[in-house]
Amino acid sequence: MERREFIKNGAFMAAGLTILPTGSLFASSDSAKVRLGYIGVGARGMSHISEGALRDDVEIVAICDTQESSLKICRNFIAKKGRPAATEYTGGLDAYKKLLDRKDIDAVIIATPWQFHRDQAVDAMKAGKYVGCEVIAGLTVEDHWDIVNTSEKTGMPYMTLENVCYRRDVMAALNMVRQGLFGELVHLEGGYQHNLRNVLFNNGKEYYGGGVEFGPKALSEAQWRTQFNIDQDGDLYPTHGAGPIMQYANINRGNRFTSLVSFSSKARGLADYVEEMSPGHPNAKINYKNGDVTTTMINCANGETVLLSHDTHLPRPYSLGFRVQGTKGLWMDVNKSIYIDHKSKKDDVWDPAQEWFARYDHPLWKKYEAEAVGAGHGGMDWFVFNAFIQAVRQKKQTPIDVYDSVTMSVISPLSTKSLKEGNMPQKFPDFTKGKWKDRKNTFALDDSGF
Repeated sequence: MERREFIKNGAFMAAGLTILPTGSLFASSDSAKVRLGYIGVGARGMSHISEGALRDDVEIVAICDTQESSLKICRNFIAKKGRPAATEYTGGLDAYKKLLDRKDIDAVIIATPWQFHRDQAVDAMKAGKYVGCEVIAGLTVEDHWDIVNTSEKTGMPYMTLENVCYRRDVMAALNMVRQGLFGELVHLEGGYQHNLRNVLFNNGKEYYGGGVEFGPKALSEAQWRTQFNIDQDGDLYPTHGAGPIMQYANINRGNRFTSLVSFSSKARGLADYVEEMSPGHPNAKINYKNGDVTTTMINCANGETVLLSHDTHLPRPYSLGFRVQGTKGLWMDVNKSIYIDHKSKKDDVWDPAQEWFARYDHPLWKKYEAEAVGAGHGGMDWFVFNAFIQAVRQKKQTPIDVYDSVTMSVISPLSTKSLKEGNMPQKFPDFTKGKWKDRKNTFALDDSGF
């Protein structure tokens, strides 16, 4: 069943709206279609294509990829959905620039390898396009400043498409935080705890697993993502944990990250996996620099502490390791439990988290559950895609703005620098340049502009 999209009238006076020129805030009709260009239509890009193909308010105008195999899959999918064929751009790493030259494209979705995000996003904003970009924003601290400065100079919003901010339990916990169930927040945890070995290696015929190849001999993410694990020690993927934590702690909106320090374990998991899958294979002899478990501690201006974990090379069940702890109680997602002082069934005994989340289910999930049915990652892909599209349609600031986007992403190069310097603390950039003190957190408070 095709999911219907929603239209909600009303102004969303989002924090950080000053980035967007005031003359263009309400220039577009609510019924206007969003004309999208897609830069990168591999596995992740196709998930965004599938979301766009289900919507009557989206036109897939153009697609760009350097690989004919990805373009073919996308081309056939669009045709199967009965959509007009999208103009294709290919031939080299600069092919996306011809897509950006088009005046009939309102926004771009960037789902390319990480090393291309900064240039493609900066060029897109300079071309007057809204940018919805997959993580990571950039590889260096300077890359992140370039994105902020370009967004401010051009007036074009940039949104990291961090879907976990919209996960149902994550948003229920946010609802509980805002209603004071946990009291004053003291400590938060999150991360990326996910066995990615079959993502980082495959057999060159399937996207996931079946072999131990990476680079040119592999498909999909294994073509490029594995190399980061060979070359770089640090938290390579901090946004799944940091994005939701930033909303809980009002980061960039009355609070901010001030410093971090990272620690990394030895690296054994990837080499052991290759040896187990294919004894004697040369990829088992590689010196993988990325530690199997990287932990990062972050201080906040208002006194909270944050712990992030990157744990993707070892056998383990999936968990993002969320912990929201305050003066009145806490939620821990690893054991799916909540304890609220004087309100839980028994003193110092966990309650099942689902009992609390059913009671405090976020209003947006209750309202739009039907629309999200069947979307990727348990429905949260619909929410993050819809949030971006609605912002473009209404010419408004995106609910995850440029400051949020670079803050959750810059943890990666800061973590790497901390490790290179022997676990030395790193000052956290204030991308808002002091505006964090007066900005208000409006994320998911209502659905106008959502």
